Amino acid sequence: MIRILLAEDEAELARAVAAVLKSGGYETEVASNGEEAVEKGRSSYFDVYVFDIMMPKKDGIEALKELRDAGINTPAIFLTAKAEIEDRVTGLDAGADDYLTKPFAMAELMARIRSLTRRSAEATTGEIRFEDIVLDIEGKTLSCNSSIGISAKEVLLAELLIRNGGKVMDENEIYERLFKDEEDKTVVSLYISYLKNKLKSIGSVTGIYAENGGYGLKSQ
Repeated sequence: MIRILLAEDEAELARAVAAVLKSGGYETEVASNGEEAVEKGRSSYFDVYVFDIMMPKKDGIEALKELRDAGINTPAIFLTAKAEIEDRVTGLDAGADDYLTKPFAMAELMARIRSLTRRSAEATTGEIRFEDIVLDIEGKTLSCNSSIGISAKEVLLAELLIRNGGKVMDENEIYERLFKDEEDKTVVSLYISYLKNKLKSIGSVTGIYAENGGYGLKSQ
């Protein structure tokens, strides 16, 4: 299921938007300020961020910049009452993928979310990097001092960990996203083990660590 992080300090609007998103089949979590949005964005995986710009504690631009600086590249849409070109440029420069001015039609927001998730799914080709490792998605290879071929499932697992910039991914979430066609959830730890060994074999100083029932990447 596609997961949305909605950061909006207007409680009534947040409830209304979250209700529509949930009725559209999106799992939606709400943050009431920018600081909470950063905390949730760092601790859990989301497919799309929908951030209001004008929020307490941290505004949407500050929150997204902080997440981008942490290496989290989740597609993001800014919501704002500001319509000036300068504000749009500032938002896009902060790392937003799209921009929607209040008041907006929910149908348009849903369309923008569908577009972002579709583009994100289509972007799973080419090379992506984290620390000293390079994953060639199409070529199914993992490289550092040397290269090694990996399986399609290992590619999906490595891509998920790399795209989340070292953030811990919950084991159940990994299972639901990548391995739910398997009957036994221990398949996650099995593929984690495979990937750990592949990273060691190519001489990488980046390893997979376990924490709070999940896994992430970090330099050893």
